[in-house]
Amino acid sequence: MKSIKLFWGTVLLFIAIIGGANTYKILGIFPSMLKSHFFIGSSLMKGLAEKGHQVTVISPFPQKKPLNNYHDVVTSKVLDIFKDRSNNTVNMRDNTFIDSIKEVYGLGMVITNSTLSEPSVQKLLASDEKFDAVICEVFVNDALFGIAEHFNAPLIGLSTFGAYLWNTELVGSPSPPSYIPSELLPFGQHMSLSERIQNLIYKSIEYYFYNFDFLPIQENLFNRYFPNSKLGLDKIRKNTALILLNSHVSLGQSRPYVPNMIEVGGIHINQSQKTELPDGIKKFLDDAKDGAIYFSMGSGMKSSSMSIEIREAILGTFKSLKQRVLWKFEDTNLPGKSENVMIKDWFPQQEVLAHPNVKIFITHGGLLSTFETIYVGKPIIGIPMFADQFMNTARSAAEGYGIALDYTKLNKKVFTEAINEMLNNPKYTKKAKEVSQLYRDKPLQPMELATYWVEFIAKHKGAPHLHNAGQDLSFIQYHNVDALSILIGGILLIVLLVIFVLYKLIKTLIGRKDSKVKEKAN
Repeated sequence: MKSIKLFWGTVLLFIAIIGGANTYKILGIFPSMLKSHFFIGSSLMKGLAEKGHQVTVISPFPQKKPLNNYHDVVTSKVLDIFKDRSNNTVNMRDNTFIDSIKEVYGLGMVITNSTLSEPSVQKLLASDEKFDAVICEVFVNDALFGIAEHFNAPLIGLSTFGAYLWNTELVGSPSPPSYIPSELLPFGQHMSLSERIQNLIYKSIEYYFYNFDFLPIQENLFNRYFPNSKLGLDKIRKNTALILLNSHVSLGQSRPYVPNMIEVGGIHINQSQKTELPDGIKKFLDDAKDGAIYFSMGSGMKSSSMSIEIREAILGTFKSLKQRVLWKFEDTNLPGKSENVMIKDWFPQQEVLAHPNVKIFITHGGLLSTFETIYVGKPIIGIPMFADQFMNTARSAAEGYGIALDYTKLNKKVFTEAINEMLNNPKYTKKAKEVSQLYRDKPLQPMELATYWVEFIAKHKGAPHLHNAGQDLSFIQYHNVDALSILIGGILLIVLLVIFVLYKLIKTLIGRKDSKVKEKAN
């Protein structure tokens, strides 16, 4: 009996060793107070945990129910600091371009500092934990990258939106301003001359503030919390092993990427869509014989911060419709709400959008919301408020599956006309379904692709063979300023020498001619 137990014990131990041979310990850092940003990071970490990897997650949002292989390191300071920030989103849309940049960089500084000063994070840093990879959200929080060096693990960046200066600089991915517009501008790839000039100015301003305003602040934070760093922040940044982008060419733009910059847009989407809607919402939608509209301005903005005039215009528009409306709004007892409107402070958005009776999604134009609605082939009416929402909304309108509205000019007439146009013109839904097919048609699903690359980086100790040599060059070297200066300088020198020789030659010839004339005169 003992020999049999010993045999099976050995077999089980062998299976456990084999099964765990390709599992890794992975640290995720998702410090933003925006829950939409966290959804992307937590989706990836859950996917890794389901594959057997041990994941530890630093974030303000712990799991409500314990998950296997998933361990929370809770950071609550950032929520306390920004608990009222969403009330200011409406006002932020009126910021100038430079004000917007400074606003975001200031936000990043506070997020970074509050995260690194958290007792839970300091306790983790003081522990003897070891990790095979560190995944950090890239959102103006570069000082957090020091955690990767602290644990001697390769750094993987996760961008909650597409390629941008903050993440392309980490791996040296090119971003030509001639056809790659700033994410803060509502331009497409085919820009006019005036748009290219404007884009060049904006990108130059972004580059200046990024390098001479943002990075010095982050470096100060880095030096404060990682005084014993051997590499320094600049080298850590430029040795980033991988960037995962929440983007996809079908909803974005065709642009160049280096091999270690990978698009995994829609990683948070529940592709099985087996989750049932709560009974009350399901019945409300099932009984919507004329169709339904879903209206949400995202997790980062409170609809209650809208002006009374715009709120009444929206209510008046909804009251005039025969369609049913689901409105994500904090005040469920909103005065003036008509019977065809259901208000809740939270809806299971993916499941709502997937319901066959939902015809339109009215949104702020956030990237997560855009992916979710295109995944199910529904058109968009966008009311952008901040940052990349303007570009996302403009792109949906340019591609034909959306209508863009200006919040400052929103009234009942404009709002009603946009909704009726989309309800009565099938071209928007047709185009949304076409884009949905393009998005869905891929060799690997976003989660499969993302987990593969995380495992690849962990397995190959950061995969240094993917490192772009351009990261080792200075600005002058990268743009060949030194080489061009030598070439142009050399050419100018030759031209000047030729001019000088010709000048001397002509002067000599003229001198000789004058001498001969004088001799003849004498």
